[in-house]
Amino acid sequence: MGIDTSRVQMLLAVLHRHSGVSAFDQNVYVKIVGGVRLNEPAADLPVLLAAHSSLCGRPLPAGLAVFGEVGLAGELRAVQDAETRLREAAKLGFTHALLPSQCRLKKSVPGIEVISAARVDSALAAMREMRQAA
Repeated sequence: MGIDTSRVQMLLAVLHRHSGVSAFDQNVYVKIVGGVRLNEPAADLPVLLAAHSSLCGRPLPAGLAVFGEVGLAGELRAVQDAETRLREAAKLGFTHALLPSQCRLKKSVPGIEVISAARVDSALAAMREMRQAA
């Protein structure tokens, strides 16, 4: 609810192709809280990582903010206002952020460690590393 079903299906197909995790035999539900209708492309990567987390039974690392658009070939695309998003995430207490490597930051944001990834598989690898480090 609150997100385009065909977009979720595309993200699940990309997840299957680039991580080997299949959701085709599963019921997958995505709910956006507050009754908001979400059509922001920057929500692609968080939805994909949340689905992967759920399907694999491994939670996402605590204190992690994620944003990025996901392409059909598994590439992560930059989103607008990355620095503003990071500043807001830091204000809310997030300590790490995963974002597309195409996002060009003019300066670092205090209080938040930025992890960049160019593709879905490298974003998933970064998640594994963060879990192991914790």
